[in-house]
Amino acid sequence: MYRDRRCGLIWLIVATQVFAYNASSLYTEGFPVTQTTSINRADSIRVGIAYLSFIVLGMPGAMLGVAWSPAIRSTFGLSLDAVGALLVATMGSYFVASFVSGRLVARVGFGTLLIVSSFVTAVGLVGYVLSPAWAVMVAFGILVGGGAGVIDAGMNIYFAAHYGPRLMNWLHASFGIGATLSPLLMTTILNGGGIWRSGYIVLAAAFGLTGVLFGLTRGSWNDSKLLTVNNDAARAGFSARQTLRLPLAWIGIGLFLLYGGQETTPGQWSYSLFTDARHVAADVAGLWVSIYWASFTVGRIVFGFIVSWLSARTLLNICAAGSIVGAILLWWHPASLENASNTVGFIGLALFGFMLAPMFALLITSTQERLGPQHAPNAIGFQVAAASIGGGLLPGLAGKLAADHGLEIVPVFLLGMTAIAVVLYIASTRSALSLHTQAVPVGD
Repeated sequence: MYRDRRCGLIWLIVATQVFAYNASSLYTEGFPVTQTTSINRADSIRVGIAYLSFIVLGMPGAMLGVAWSPAIRSTFGLSLDAVGALLVATMGSYFVASFVSGRLVARVGFGTLLIVSSFVTAVGLVGYVLSPAWAVMVAFGILVGGGAGVIDAGMNIYFAAHYGPRLMNWLHASFGIGATLSPLLMTTILNGGGIWRSGYIVLAAAFGLTGVLFGLTRGSWNDSKLLTVNNDAARAGFSARQTLRLPLAWIGIGLFLLYGGQETTPGQWSYSLFTDARHVAADVAGLWVSIYWASFTVGRIVFGFIVSWLSARTLLNICAAGSIVGAILLWWHPASLENASNTVGFIGLALFGFMLAPMFALLITSTQERLGPQHAPNAIGFQVAAASIGGGLLPGLAGKLAADHGLEIVPVFLLGMTAIAVVLYIASTRSALSLHTQAVPVGD
């Protein structure tokens, strides 16, 4: 994706041209999974705006990985692990916003919510630019995380109600495009002698643009399907407390907590690892951080097609094994290979992102199979919230470890998270198999 920024535009054009395809409705244990039957011109406009909004949504978190050290850190005179405060502020508000997004959609309407959330995020980013002190920037991070969390959760609700898993995967691929472009943007600004605040001015303008686009199409985003999706759990008769009584629900929460950390930790710390610990040139390190985020985009597009040929469980098994290999290659840095050892780390970083790319969507989709349709809506909400918490806490913990033990501890920490996540995934599949075995009478 780094080769040419036009790749992002090409992806949007290609994606909007393949929206119209016919597929029958799928049913998993009696629960209907929305599949696209036809996409008209109005749908194409909405989907195009949604994809653009997710490109923008993917930019702030990835940009921070390049902007943090040494740029932001030296501006405020901070230690390496101080970024944890900003990550907790943004991810904490992201978590709360995601959790209440369903109620907000029902109360104010989805179109209005998208507009307000876009401008709230833009205001938070302007706050980054104007912050005179670190504590002020952390406070504005609450606005950035809250606005982004509503857009993320709300758009997932909308796509779940209207479109199939293929378009959902490509929605998240759009997020990866933004995460790919923003490190390049910040690297270009810093290498050109600019200041890190300039990058956040661009992001604020981008969120303002999405707010304008949502405003121009506000009426078309509101319909009854969203209310139907938001009330699924209530109609099924299972409360959140009842779902939390299931051990399998807690395994899923733990798995998504780790996933959040797996995705954000390399994006946050790889640049510092390569430049400060492994003495890689800044432009090369920035390139490989962008390639890491690009691997998510490529992976989500590729696996979006492959999922039609292989089962979700088979793909998850392959991706789990591949993520372990990628983490090992990133960690492995033998002095005997000299400069080639950095190449091994670069390949490991890209492989890790590629293999991790489809796991979020696949695990969300398989939640209905693991827990059944009555508990799935509650469980999915818990899982998304857990991923947001993991995305804030675990990179912060990695930073604390790096401050105490050096940056080379980061890939070791990543490998440990990945190994535990694989163990939890295996436990979830076995528990689900046991649950369904008990639920189906012999001879049925």
